[in-house]
Amino acid sequence: MVKGKNQKTTDISPVSVDLYFIPVETRVPLKFGPETLTSVICARACMTVANKQGRKAQGWGETPLSVQWAWPSSLGYQERCDAMQLFCRMLAEAWAQFDRQGHPIELGSDFIESVLPGLLEQLNDQRGRQAEPMPHLAALVCCSAFDVALHDAYGQLLSRDVYSTYNAEFMNTDLSALLKPAEGCDVSFAGKYVSDFLDFPSPKNLPAWHLVGGKDLLDASELTGTEPDDGYPVLLPDWVKRDGLTCLKVKLRGNDSSWDYERLIRVGEIALENNALWLTSDFNCTVTDPAYVSDILDRLMAEHPRIYQMILYVEQPFPYDLEENQIDVHSVSARKPLFMDESAHDWKLIRLGRRLGWTGVALKTCKTQTGALLSLCWAKAHGMTLMVQDLTNPMLAQIPHVLLAAYAGTIMGVETNSMQFYPAASAPEEAVHPGLYKRRNGRVDLSTLSGPGFGYRLSEIKRELPDLAAHFEK
Repeated sequence: MVKGKNQKTTDISPVSVDLYFIPVETRVPLKFGPETLTSVICARACMTVANKQGRKAQGWGETPLSVQWAWPSSLGYQERCDAMQLFCRMLAEAWAQFDRQGHPIELGSDFIESVLPGLLEQLNDQRGRQAEPMPHLAALVCCSAFDVALHDAYGQLLSRDVYSTYNAEFMNTDLSALLKPAEGCDVSFAGKYVSDFLDFPSPKNLPAWHLVGGKDLLDASELTGTEPDDGYPVLLPDWVKRDGLTCLKVKLRGNDSSWDYERLIRVGEIALENNALWLTSDFNCTVTDPAYVSDILDRLMAEHPRIYQMILYVEQPFPYDLEENQIDVHSVSARKPLFMDESAHDWKLIRLGRRLGWTGVALKTCKTQTGALLSLCWAKAHGMTLMVQDLTNPMLAQIPHVLLAAYAGTIMGVETNSMQFYPAASAPEEAVHPGLYKRRNGRVDLSTLSGPGFGYRLSEIKRELPDLAAHFEK
């Protein structure tokens, strides 16, 4: 709760938290910068909340603990994964004991600001001062499952779509208590609420971006005979044809300009041959000199102007620790829109990024629903463009992800790639929401979502959960 404000009768407080870990194997490897993902643990949280009258409701949230993305390091995968799972258990207890009342935006912001940093410090102390500290981004990823569950529980308690509650009727304060504008800008958050920055009515289908990973096969000459024979495409042209794709996101290395340049050309040519319309380039935080990106773009413009024109934006070439790496990137954003992703932990870092020359923000629910919405509001108020990017979200994690994109008003649809890397994992959810787990005519379909919270329709999803990993209550 924001202090000094009258409380609403609709305010809630966490009462108990359950935590599950769901292991998922990829059908093909997914490359993140120098690392490759072949499996992931998904954290699923169930949070029970109560209002002041004692009425209770349960909400659910989920996120893949994508270690290689959230915690890039030379440390062994298992050490990092174990630390993130331990932190999830610590978060479950902290959320259950979080003795505040308010709207989910207020509670989420309060927890992220006042509890999460101390909890992360406690984890790093527990692991020992000689161990590499777990970064804040990984902490946000762990926290997101609980934060999403909080928002879902609020909607469940009120029997409302949670996106209909981000306004003055339900929030105790306007955004001026949560956000501060950039210096010298004629922007005010007084009298403004999250709903003022959302698209109503939200679209029921969205263009879908396909991820072209660094290990993805582009043509038959790359086949080795070890590829999965599971009924899903293996080659990029087959994916484009089967799903009617129009948008391709190209993962690059960021430390091998020749490889990156040739990769963009090859994917661009496949796009042109198969009537795809748009490309993005993702350098995976490995670039340290803006000239690296600018030179590739300039060469493309001169030698392959059609492919250059297809690049809608450039995503996060530079190290994600923005405060430690304050690189002036105006030279890149002068050529193409430049979107923060890993750097955009929260609105404060987006404010710094805007000053350094970034022009857009890639939102992710895996950094918490609360943080994504506040970042959305800050970015839109300051004229920045938005995208919603995937963390290869399977199962329940896919639903808040695509809903955020629908309400955000993105530059072009939503990135969604769990159907590429672990489609079988979402079979129970796909039975209820087929349009969210298969792309048709290059789009995903949200029309099956209905009911309170995020519209999961959880009672219809026939999923058996693993043994409970943790339970905490007040």
